[in-house]
Amino acid sequence: MNPLFSTRTLTLMSAGIALNMVLGQVASMLKLPIFLDSIGTLIVALLAGPLAALVAGLTTNLIWGLITSPVAAAFAPVAAIIGLVGGLCARSGGFRTLPRVLLSSLLITVAVVIVATPIRTYLFGGVTGSGADFFVAYMNVLGNKLIESVAVTVFGTNLVDKLISALVAWFVVRGLPERIRTQFPAAAVVR
Repeated sequence: MNPLFSTRTLTLMSAGIALNMVLGQVASMLKLPIFLDSIGTLIVALLAGPLAALVAGLTTNLIWGLITSPVAAAFAPVAAIIGLVGGLCARSGGFRTLPRVLLSSLLITVAVVIVATPIRTYLFGGVTGSGADFFVAYMNVLGNKLIESVAVTVFGTNLVDKLISALVAWFVVRGLPERIRTQFPAAAVVR
């Protein structure tokens, strides 16, 4: 019986998890209004597909939650959905051209808003310690309901973040030598 993931895929997932944690920690320390913690997950999505990316995203946040902050663990479902939707977009040709990458980043963002908004609103009252907290507070002061403030903020920050993350992942995978890309069957959908 074959294992669920090959050694090559597990190694890629480990590298993606490490990349997510390093870039995410830098963004957090700098209190940036974006996260940069899903670039590794999207690289996994482009090379190994949606299931591997889902597991990489989920694992990133669970480990990160154990090491640094329980807040990260609470957002593990968000990281998982980024991997799943990113992998499904890649599988359906969403990373073949620049316009498709832009559309894929929008689809990933919409999925994130659906999953992250209730977590951020009901578990954390809209405040998670990220640079985006200012925008939630500002929207709330303008008279919006908390869930609306959170949803708008999650959409705005994640649209920028997922656009940057998708573009970086796309350029990285496109820049890999052909001998490496051919070792990952899912990479054939990236041009």
